[in-house]
Amino acid sequence: MDRRRMLTQLLVGGTAAPLALNALVRDALARDGRSGLRGFRGNVTINGAPASFNMEVRPGDTVRTGPGAEAIYVIGRDVFMQRGNAHVAFGSGAATDLMRVITGQLLSVFDRSQRRIATPAATIGIRGTGCYIEAGEEKTYFCLCYGEAVIARAGDSAQMETVRTRHHDKPMWLRDAPGQEMMSAAGVINHTDAELTLLEGLVGRKPPFAGVGWPPGQGY
Repeated sequence: MDRRRMLTQLLVGGTAAPLALNALVRDALARDGRSGLRGFRGNVTINGAPASFNMEVRPGDTVRTGPGAEAIYVIGRDVFMQRGNAHVAFGSGAATDLMRVITGQLLSVFDRSQRRIATPAATIGIRGTGCYIEAGEEKTYFCLCYGEAVIARAGDSAQMETVRTRHHDKPMWLRDAPGQEMMSAAGVINHTDAELTLLEGLVGRKPPFAGVGWPPGQGY
């Protein structure tokens, strides 16, 4: 199934994300590749300034969302859906490949370039993947929706695990507390295949699970 047909099914079936919204799906069908803030609701700031539609989001920027807020934005060929009460900071210069999910929930899809995602519990190296993160003080939720990731414990970077998944195969909790295992099993929570398809569609891609059992059924 081609990308246009998939996005049309999102639009007709109403399976797009709450923010997304039919308008964003129509936008993804019509125009690909524009960087910046593609949609938002609630209190969203970029570098402390109130957000506005199509506002640029670049390496070095910091995006914050207030309670109940949400933002969808594109940086290069990477796309992000940031939920409420979240704080995300992007590196610049020599650290352009680094982003920090300091608090809150973030769904992301990435191109084939190397990226590092720093969370309170671990630093995650990825390339060409989709992933969902909920960062908290005591533990961080991580679902590698598809692709490969190398996970290094925040307090001991020598402790590493490589994870490969095709379709939400190994969601987990990550912890950095002394005496606790770095990884423990979790279920799939708070993100959907429809949202991943929307994000990939904004830069003209489709997720690798597309065409197999599409449209997504209950559960994801």
